[in-house]
Amino acid sequence: MDAATHYRLLEKLYHRANIQQFIDGSQINVQHRTAEITLPVQAKYNHGANAMHGALYFKLLDDAAYFAIASIVQDVFIVTSSFQLNLVRPVTGGTIKAVGKVRTIGKNLFVAEATLYNEQGKEVAFGTGQFMKTNQPLNSMDGYSEE
Repeated sequence: MDAATHYRLLEKLYHRANIQQFIDGSQINVQHRTAEITLPVQAKYNHGANAMHGALYFKLLDDAAYFAIASIVQDVFIVTSSFQLNLVRPVTGGTIKAVGKVRTIGKNLFVAEATLYNEQGKEVAFGTGQFMKTNQPLNSMDGYSEE
């Protein structure tokens, strides 16, 4: 399979994940060794102090880093084995963008970093994750098909 097809199937896999039913309007763009995810911030994502909950920061950063790695792994499903998250400033509205990039490629272990930006382009969070291969073939995943 060519790389562009792999990227589109990964994007489809992202949108088909069950967790996405709780997150409205996110978009993903996967390219070689990078992924970008945008999300319009809604009040339903806020904690008690009316700023976006850290769980959304984590999800966006983890997903951006994950799909950057997945862009170069075409045979099996990968999983996050650890993720270090740093929150820099609160998000209260607008559209945010997570950008993930591959840092290290190993035989079975990979490292990627991701940065989350607010609508003004200011960094609001960043993180680094480790990802590892599983034995599950990627083409067995629900959503990773050309149908």
